[in-house]
Amino acid sequence: MLTLHLGTYEKSGGRGLVPLTIAADGGITCGDPFAGLANASFGVRRKDIVYLVDERDEGAITVLREADEGWERVAGLRTGGSAPCYAALDRDGTRLAVANYATGSVALFVLDADGKPHGHPALFQAQGNGPNEERQEGPHAHCVRFSHGNEAIYLVDLGADQVLCLKLGRGAVFADALTAWRAPPGTGPRHLLFHPRRTLALVLSELAATVTVLEAGDGKLRPLQSISTQPADFKGDNLGGHLDLNADGTRVYASNRGHDSIAVFALEANRLELIQHVSSGGAHPRHFVLLEDHGLLAVAHEKDGRVALFEIAANGTLAPKGEGITVQGACFLLR
Repeated sequence: MLTLHLGTYEKSGGRGLVPLTIAADGGITCGDPFAGLANASFGVRRKDIVYLVDERDEGAITVLREADEGWERVAGLRTGGSAPCYAALDRDGTRLAVANYATGSVALFVLDADGKPHGHPALFQAQGNGPNEERQEGPHAHCVRFSHGNEAIYLVDLGADQVLCLKLGRGAVFADALTAWRAPPGTGPRHLLFHPRRTLALVLSELAATVTVLEAGDGKLRPLQSISTQPADFKGDNLGGHLDLNADGTRVYASNRGHDSIAVFALEANRLELIQHVSSGGAHPRHFVLLEDHGLLAVAHEKDGRVALFEIAANGTLAPKGEGITVQGACFLLR
C-alpha cells in the first residue's frame, strides 16, 4: 500500500489536503481530507514538515507537520506577493524559496532547526514582460530552484521569457542578479530542473509547449536543444504542464494540457528523443509525481479532478494502471 496526499483548489470544490491510498492492483481510495487547508496547489517536503502554497491574492505558505494522528498546523506566513505557485528548499533544508506568480517576485525564508520559518522574508522583484499581451503583461515567477551548491536561486519567469540567477549571501539575502537564459519571445518558461550528475538543465516552456536542454555553468544556461512536447500533427490549443526527470537522469516526462498527454523522452548525451505520447487519463494534467520505488507515475488533472495511475516499464514508457479516481479540485500530488 502507498499513500499520497492530493492538494485541491477550493474554487473547484476541493475540501483540503486529501489522503489517497494506492493498492497493489492500482486501485485508489480517498481518506478524510485535512480541512484546515483551503488551497494547496504546490508544496515541498522536509522530512515530516511540508510547505504548501496558497494561490490567493494575499499569498501565503502553510506549514504542516505530519504526525501519527494526522496533520498539524505549524505556521502560516505571507509570501510578500500574490498567487504563490512554487516552493523549493535548499540542499541543507535551512532556507525556503517561494515564487509569487502574479507579482513576479521571489520570497526567501530562513528556517529554524525545527523547520519553521522565522522573521520576514527577503524579496526579489523581477521586471519585464513578453509579447503575449494576455499572459505576459508583466513578470510572472513560476518556478524557483536552488543551485546544487546553494549559492544561488534560479527564477523561471514566464511573463518576461527569462531565467534569472539570483546570487545569495548568508541567510535570507539576495546579493546579485543576472540573466541566466533569455528564452525565445512568447515561449513562457514554466519549470526548471537540474540534472542530478551532469551540468545540464531542462526547462519546460508553458506557452510554446517545449522542453529545452541547456548547459549549466557560472550562473549561465546555454541552450543546446529545444523539442516540442506535443505530436507534430496536433493542431489544438496546448500548454506545457509539469516536468520531471527520473533518478538516473535518462528519462524526462512532461505533461500536455490540451493534448492531455504525458510525453516521455530519452535523454542521451545532451539531446532528447521522444519515445512515447500516452493519454494522461483526464483533462488538463497539471501535476504528476514519479514513484520510481513503486514503478509508478501518478497524475492530477485540474479540469475534471481525475487522478490517474501509470506503470513505468523498464524502458521508461508508461502504461495505464487501474481505473483512477475523481476528486473535486485536484491539482497537486504530494509524496
